[in-house]
Amino acid sequence: MPDEILAPEQIQKKVFPLCLRTKDLKNPASLATYLSIGGYQAITKILKEQISPQQLIDEIKLSGLRGRGGAGFPTGLKWSFMPKDIKGDKYIVCNSDEGEPGTFKDRDIIRYNPHQIIEGMLIGAYIMGANRGYNYIHGEIWQEYLSFHEATREARKAGYLGNKILKSDFNFDLHAVHGYGAYICGEETALIESIEGKKGQPRFKPPFPATHGIYGRPTNVNNTETYASIPWIINHGGQAFSDLGVANAGGTKIFSVSGHVNKPGNYEIEMGMPFSELLELAGGVWKGRELKAVIPGGPSTALVPAESIMQATMDYDGLAKIGSSLGAGSLIVMDQTTCMVQTLKRLSYFFYEESCGQCTPCREGTGWVYRVIKRIVDGQGRSEDLALLKDVSNKISGRTICALGDAAAVPVLSFIKHFENEFQYFIQHKKSMMGQQNA
Repeated sequence: MPDEILAPEQIQKKVFPLCLRTKDLKNPASLATYLSIGGYQAITKILKEQISPQQLIDEIKLSGLRGRGGAGFPTGLKWSFMPKDIKGDKYIVCNSDEGEPGTFKDRDIIRYNPHQIIEGMLIGAYIMGANRGYNYIHGEIWQEYLSFHEATREARKAGYLGNKILKSDFNFDLHAVHGYGAYICGEETALIESIEGKKGQPRFKPPFPATHGIYGRPTNVNNTETYASIPWIINHGGQAFSDLGVANAGGTKIFSVSGHVNKPGNYEIEMGMPFSELLELAGGVWKGRELKAVIPGGPSTALVPAESIMQATMDYDGLAKIGSSLGAGSLIVMDQTTCMVQTLKRLSYFFYEESCGQCTPCREGTGWVYRVIKRIVDGQGRSEDLALLKDVSNKISGRTICALGDAAAVPVLSFIKHFENEFQYFIQHKKSMMGQQNA
């Protein structure tokens, strides 16, 4: 059956390919493949029936969809912020600047299902009255950029992009923008600066992009997975999407599982799946070892020890209960042999290198944090170093224009909180408790 719009009783539970539904098909990224599973039916129905933007907003709010890039802000509410009575250009932007360690879900959506992103952006543009759009793609993934560019060419040729889309009065065009690999451009205002051809640094807010975005015009920015979820919601209804998840977390979520597992990769599951089940999907901890700790949403989310994460569910509230957060769903698994001191050294170096340098607490603080941890790993740690690390981290948090400073502080504080004994051992014995060589 070419139309893949499902009846409620056909919707399978637990593992549910929604954004990655073309992954196992022949030529998954092509327009022909997307059309064969019911692609572009949602925007066709919207334009044919002239469904009002408010009706669509209400459906997205009902779905419970929250931003999949890390912030988790309700999508329908965010889209309602776009001013309706301002004439002239309005922009929507897809944030595919996926640069944090352990994040690799958005590139797979682009690689396997770019047309679903395009349709989601078309629907967003229709709702918010936007006429121009960009997909900002991380600078270190070139083939995905080419794939998305080809998809826009196909869509434009077929009449889904450009003027008078599907012979309606709706005009919208979309372009791929290739970044330069700067992690800071995952922050929406730094991304906007980069699109404008400037150095990618965050802007002070307010004003917010909804009123003053690209070239000072109203702009909406959402994550790749967020936009890719929209066509399914419109086709099946907000309630069906909500039913896939749990309270306060509707729908599916792609978790990028990496680290010490037997089957690393992207797993698209219902929100609220127990962590233990997700770990089982990923083949369990490799080499028959025990689980030690997990970073549930990428290094900007707090580390969780094994005993806590094994009781958790993979959703916003479930992870908040154990002192962490969902983030972008970039789940890094660590086995019993992992040295937490050396791991934190590597993560701290990342944030130190990726700080844009605009804010003094982040520019100087991330350098302090990295150098102190490196000093411990080099066997020159001091008894006061842990107090110093906590003090510097707390003085970075909440004192920067964007959240990179907070992101840099989170792993420091959570690693020390849960594994302070390893840091104390390294300082006292000049080597890792795990018996590893200094690195």
